Amino acid sequence: MVAEAEAAPSPPPLATEPAIIVSTYPDKAAASGAAADLVGAGLAACVNISEISSFYSWGGKMVEDESEHIAIFKTTSDRKEELKERIGTTHPYDVPEIAEIAVSGINGPYMRWLAASTRSPTAPTAPDDGRGNGP
Repeated sequence: MVAEAEAAPSPPPLATEPAIIVSTYPDKAAASGAAADLVGAGLAACVNISEISSFYSWGGKMVEDESEHIAIFKTTSDRKEELKERIGTTHPYDVPEIAEIAVSGINGPYMRWLAASTRSPTAPTAPDDGRGNGP
């Protein structure tokens, strides 16, 4: 009789959740500088930057800005407050947009990469289970 192989235990759930923070910048250089700073500090795992056109009211006037850039910061729930604070203190706008978008789900491999890329220097790391399920 062949004994069935015991299934490997599931990895422990991650102690953090994904978070998306969005901010707009006056130009690509400002958005890229923020992205490099925040990814370099481990506060964001990835930042997508795109040129956009924005319409808004400022100083009692309608403004059309055809060269603004939007930055989409991908981080984790345990790093998002520090990320938002850093955006606020380094942003070139007087009133920067710092908006959090709720994430209702994300694929497992991407979440593991996101968590590993934004791990606080003091956070413990989970061991890899040999199937690519570790950080």
